[in-house]
Amino acid sequence: MKNILVFSFITLVSLFSLTGCQENNKEEKNPNIVLILVDDLGWKDLHTYGSNYYQTPNIDKLADRGILFTNSYASAANCAPSRACLLSGQYPPRHGIYTVNSSERGNKKLRKLIPTPNNTVLSDTITTIAEELQKAGYISASIGKWHLGENPCTQGFDLNVGGTHSGHPKSYFSPYKNKALKDSIEGEYLTDRLTNEAIRFIEQNRNNKFFLYLPYFTVHSPLQAKKYFIEKYENREGAKGQNNPVYAAMVEAMDENVGRLIATLDSLKLSENTLLIFTSDNGGVVQTSSQYPLSYGKGSYYEGGIRVPLIVSWPGKIKPKTKSNIPVSNIDFYPTLLEAAGIKEPITNNLDGQSLMPLLLGRNEFDSKRPLFWHFPIYLQSSNHQFKDGRDMYFRTRPGSIVLAGKWKLHEYFEDGNIELYNLEVDIGEQNNLAEEYPEVVEKLYQTLLEWRRETNAPVPEELNPDYDESNKTK
Repeated sequence: MKNILVFSFITLVSLFSLTGCQENNKEEKNPNIVLILVDDLGWKDLHTYGSNYYQTPNIDKLADRGILFTNSYASAANCAPSRACLLSGQYPPRHGIYTVNSSERGNKKLRKLIPTPNNTVLSDTITTIAEELQKAGYISASIGKWHLGENPCTQGFDLNVGGTHSGHPKSYFSPYKNKALKDSIEGEYLTDRLTNEAIRFIEQNRNNKFFLYLPYFTVHSPLQAKKYFIEKYENREGAKGQNNPVYAAMVEAMDENVGRLIATLDSLKLSENTLLIFTSDNGGVVQTSSQYPLSYGKGSYYEGGIRVPLIVSWPGKIKPKTKSNIPVSNIDFYPTLLEAAGIKEPITNNLDGQSLMPLLLGRNEFDSKRPLFWHFPIYLQSSNHQFKDGRDMYFRTRPGSIVLAGKWKLHEYFEDGNIELYNLEVDIGEQNNLAEEYPEVVEKLYQTLLEWRRETNAPVPEELNPDYDESNKTK
């Protein structure tokens, strides 16, 4: 009898010890990761960011569940380079992707300099965040736009749905004519389909650690939406610059699908162990949707081209209804996800961002004064020569570099050495160039910019273009 009691006691102690270990393991379990990347969604294209025209109730609720960043940036002003930065954790000079297709964009007679050559594929020699997570035991999927090569499965993803080198869909309605996406019923809407695929991936991997990269094609052109959403916005009063019912319908369809995805995580009881990031790859297309008071839009390195929405949710970890005005960038996602996944010895050690986890979890360890950089040693022609809301009517941007430090933002343009300085704290629209009034600020920021270019071996075009026609020079 005594032996039985002793055995029972030991067994009971063992059970309590095992239960305690399981609880600790549960608390320390690395989260699932969902990264939603919307294409061309502007900073002001959500209700929670100030739009009174677009209706985005699900994203509003997502912001209430976590933290909303008011000063979040894409590390490039158009699709491919921004995505390359996000996935590599490196600024453009390190991977060489500055734009889509050739760097010789626009009328050659208007280009004073020979632009730096552009890479169009993210090299397999670069370790992506997906490869880091894959090595750490995550099952990963890329569902949607890839745009950095033919197949994301060469870059650490276990599943690819819809991802090719193409930068936009041929149609938002099936048949899609996408070799990486089988057609379903005729008339199916692409954003719905990608969400269906994402939900299927989550359901199949509910018992695994998973990384879902969901780069929607929407709200990139062609502007196509469901009829009933369009009709809703045709009967809704718009605002100046935000009054396109088709675009609004695309925004709301995207919001509806984000809601479906969140509902799936909730119903499977995965939300509390899922770090969810919602953002855009660059600023909005200004001809389609005004980003006022920000200046200009996609393709420009003024605020309208690079400032983007960013919401991060992790119930139980991130305090609800939090806002941060600290400048952050998608260059910071890579180290953030490394820390969240508990990866202390990453494959790569050449990262340019810093982890956002201190900001997400309320720790006072984030360097809020560190500078952010942009580098564009090429040309990007205007998408509409009749639209003059830019530095000039021919180019959305010309070769240059930008540095942001605190409230100060400095632009340098390589064609003429022109310097612009803006105090974003009082001039978010970048209307008042203060370079002559604050020469000491210019000097400090310029030296910071030069040091960064040396560190990253950033190319600066200097060779004059023999085809340049001085008589066509614009202001």
